[in-house]
Amino acid sequence: MAEEQQQSPPRREIVTGVPRGARRRPPAHAPARSEISEHTTLGATYVRALMRSQLRAGLGALAALVVLVGTLPLLFALPRAASGPLVWVVLGLLVYPVMWLIARWYVTRAERNEADFTGLVTDPAERSA
Repeated sequence: MAEEQQQSPPRREIVTGVPRGARRRPPAHAPARSEISEHTTLGATYVRALMRSQLRAGLGALAALVVLVGTLPLLFALPRAASGPLVWVVLGLLVYPVMWLIARWYVTRAERNEADFTGLVTDPAERSA
């Protein structure tokens, strides 16, 4: 019984390592960014999709601008008595705010396309860090 009291408790060992949150697991699939940089078919498809969406936004803005500016000659073709002050009101007050709205819509759409593309090609582990 004296031997049992004399023994010290077993020594505890501390194990250190990388904290759980900092561990990086390999992605389940190859990140799209590597597909793009390696010029694979999938990477080309990602880039082509971005270019198409940007082209669609640009053509939409261009179409709206053509409709806006294309109708002005029709307005100016009205008889002079009816269109005199109207021409200046349209040119001075209405055209520029509408052009600004078209440009603002285009920039917003282009930024959204780029954000969607970035979200697609970014590895989910990198986004949370």
